[in-house]
Amino acid sequence: MRRDLSESVVVITGASSGIGRATAVAFAREGASVVVCARREAPLARVVEHCRARGSEALAVPADVREESAMRVLARRALDRFGHIDVWVNNAGVGVLGSFEDVPPEIFRGVVDTNFFGCVHGARAALPHFSAQGHGVLINIASMLGKMAMPYYTAYAAAKFAVVGFSETLREELIGTGVEVVTVMPAAIDTPFFEHSANYTGRAVKPPRPIYDPEHVARSIVAAAYHPRREVFVGGAARAMNALHALAPTLYEQTARALTDFDHFQDRAAAPTPGAVLDPVPAGTGVRGGWRAPRESRRHPTRAVAIGTAIVLPAYLALRAMRRRAA
Repeated sequence: MRRDLSESVVVITGASSGIGRATAVAFAREGASVVVCARREAPLARVVEHCRARGSEALAVPADVREESAMRVLARRALDRFGHIDVWVNNAGVGVLGSFEDVPPEIFRGVVDTNFFGCVHGARAALPHFSAQGHGVLINIASMLGKMAMPYYTAYAAAKFAVVGFSETLREELIGTGVEVVTVMPAAIDTPFFEHSANYTGRAVKPPRPIYDPEHVARSIVAAAYHPRREVFVGGAARAMNALHALAPTLYEQTARALTDFDHFQDRAAAPTPGAVLDPVPAGTGVRGGWRAPRESRRHPTRAVAIGTAIVLPAYLALRAMRRRAA
């Protein structure tokens, strides 16, 4: 940790709702000065109010991460107000579900532009200042789908895989500079993300279980600012599915298809929608999406172990059985 967070300045994109909003408040609790960015101005103003209520200085800068020049303006606004930037969180993201052939090209491109090039543009804005001062933490929010895919997520998974590779390459290039690059990869999180997502599946979607609290991700991001790590999975399901993917990729693909078809959709039809991919939507400005029952919000320290046992162990045993039969 290069400085106490109470002396730090943190820039967060995609901060009008969900993980970004939770992260802004979490950094404010630590005493950091917070600069929040998103396309929606009114929700950003409320985030600033929440941060200031916790004794933190905060600034809202409405901008679109798809525009590189806008990210340079964001950095300049932060520097003009606070004099330095210590942590930059590339969090802005949008989603689309649908088979590859059903997703319109402009929606596919929009997801990649926000989720991947948003990180590229944020890095271009932040890294010159980090390099000049000899320290800084760049935190790129990817997804568990940046390591392993799921059906109906071609654009989203492609972008998140790109974020993981981009982050790793930057990390290698910045060795010895004092600049750290962290990739955070959450599982399914209870945010308005699915309400905002484009949908071309013909069915109403919901997050697949287990669903985790956005504050859990926010705590992981704050911890990464204190003690940077290369990659951080958030949620036991992400770690378990990553292990299954590494152990038995074919079995993982079959499991991912079955679980997605079984648990990712509601029992009702839904008309095609571009969601918030091309333009922001007014709905969904809170931290949570309302997908979890109150009793599910309690933390369970052994959940990761239980999920790993339930998913990875049977997969391993099945794989061994198949190999014995093949022999």
